[in-house]
Amino acid sequence: MCGIVGAVAERPIVEILIEGLKRLEYRGYDSAGVVVLDQQGNTSCIKREGKVEVLARAVKEQSPQGTTGIAHTRWATHGVPSERNAHPHQSGNRFSVVHNGIIENHEELRKSLSVDGYTFISDTDTEVIVHLIQKLSAVYPDLRSAVFAANQQLVGAYGMAVVDSQSPGQLVVARSGSPLVIGYGLGEHFVASDQLALLPVTRRFAVLEEGDVAQITKESVSIIDASGEPVSRPIEESDITADAGGKAGYKHYMLKEIFEQPEAIRRTLQGRIVDGKVAEDAFGNGSLELFEAIKHVQIVACGTSYNAGMVARYWIEQYVGISCSVEIASEFRYRKSFVHKDSLLVTLSQSGETADTLAALRLAKSLGYSASLTICNVETSSLVRESDLVYLMKAGPEIGVASTKAFTAQLTVLALLAIKIAYARGTIDAAQYRAHIAELNRLPGLISQALGIDGAVQDISKKLATAQDIIFLGRGALYPLAMEGALKLKEISYIHAEGYPSGELKHGPIALIDKTVPVVVMAPMDPLFDKSVSNMQEVMARSGQVLLISCKQGLKTAAEGTWAQITMPTTPDLLAPIIYAIPVQLLAYHTALAKGTDADQPRNLAKSVTVE
Repeated sequence: MCGIVGAVAERPIVEILIEGLKRLEYRGYDSAGVVVLDQQGNTSCIKREGKVEVLARAVKEQSPQGTTGIAHTRWATHGVPSERNAHPHQSGNRFSVVHNGIIENHEELRKSLSVDGYTFISDTDTEVIVHLIQKLSAVYPDLRSAVFAANQQLVGAYGMAVVDSQSPGQLVVARSGSPLVIGYGLGEHFVASDQLALLPVTRRFAVLEEGDVAQITKESVSIIDASGEPVSRPIEESDITADAGGKAGYKHYMLKEIFEQPEAIRRTLQGRIVDGKVAEDAFGNGSLELFEAIKHVQIVACGTSYNAGMVARYWIEQYVGISCSVEIASEFRYRKSFVHKDSLLVTLSQSGETADTLAALRLAKSLGYSASLTICNVETSSLVRESDLVYLMKAGPEIGVASTKAFTAQLTVLALLAIKIAYARGTIDAAQYRAHIAELNRLPGLISQALGIDGAVQDISKKLATAQDIIFLGRGALYPLAMEGALKLKEISYIHAEGYPSGELKHGPIALIDKTVPVVVMAPMDPLFDKSVSNMQEVMARSGQVLLISCKQGLKTAAEGTWAQITMPTTPDLLAPIIYAIPVQLLAYHTALAKGTDADQPRNLAKSVTVE
């Protein structure tokens, strides 16, 4: 949630801050604000409700000047989206703060600070931070010391950046639960929630660890850890290009990322398949011995990643022959779970900073799992740094809030994992192993072929856009794809949709069927095809309007009486859930366009959920 940018430099930094916010807007777009200080400490603060572009216009009109500053784009938690609740928050005409996270003890602190005479003008939890720093500044001699002392009283998650008009050439940042990176330049330094925000000005970054507090000037970066001891964090050069955050001529990031999937899958597999086999170190050193011994897999994830995990359960149980459990991370954290002997914990996350998933990993380490594996897209993320084993997807930055290429990349890795474990445990032979690897190598081409349905989907989506309710159906490993199709549609078109196992329809949901309810049926020519067709006919017998998604042979067999059809490539059973992700993504995207909603920045959502 929320995006933070900060800079200290010799040159004016307002444009750097605004450009950084635009690149971070996927993290929240309820309101935005900026504070800049000149070298004398004169402070300009501008805040606006709405998207960053609204703030950018106000900044252009007012032309604030400064060489030190912080900026913020907000996803609202405490307090409605408004200019009053927008960051930065200020105290005593001196301190300004931006914050990503949730302060859980903010009510207690608010009462105490109010008694001390501090006046609150917002409804946010963040405002207690800046007043607390103001209070502590009377005791502690410098800004970093005051921020460090404030951290000792804060309960919850935060990434924050603070400036002080009496020390205009510095900013102080702190991390506890919410990601922050420091960007290194020549005679200038930067901070942001994500490297992407700073790529136009630097390629050199250090990632702050839990509990770190950093003092940043244009000449230096000084970091102390949670115990107050000086530390250094490794500086590494990013391999992400500055134009990675662009749309490359597409109308929306989401459409760009849908069409990037063939290349994303190539990068995901590159170097991991060697001579028709999964590379020994594809999942990390020592993974082969672990895979030979495990007897259970526990997958933990949220949202779209959870749907990917649901698909993996079918693969693992079918090909490996061991049990697999999949749980939503927020539920896993708060129930007493049974840990199977020799169990592998797998976490899935595009960002690697999803608060619930990260907390689940930390909990799992105390529960006796044999090891943890994360499948993630961001090399510098907390999940990657804290997991025993790592598979980096390398799908490239994903800006659209509704995940697309990260989902298919996750599925690709999970399929590879299932086949790798199956071969390690001897549940598939060498010939089967090589055949499945060959199938995975075909994925980029099959996805490219599947993307050819785009034109047909546009016409179908115009009718879907008029519906109030839509049902998605699938069997076996296609059931999670029905869930994903419904989720995508809800996320960006705001149409109520539900995904069901096809056989479950008659156990209640069929009562919803009438001629106004489109039903999307995903039915590849697999062993469950005839069952899926039978369930589809139950829908049509009740005037349901069926959109059938299948291959040419499937449509030839079963399309009679359906409202519309989408023709898919003939696909191996293993790959069907990955290939059939394409039509549900395109259906959601074009339905959103037909309705006039924002496909990239849907209401109430943010890309990276870093709060509980």
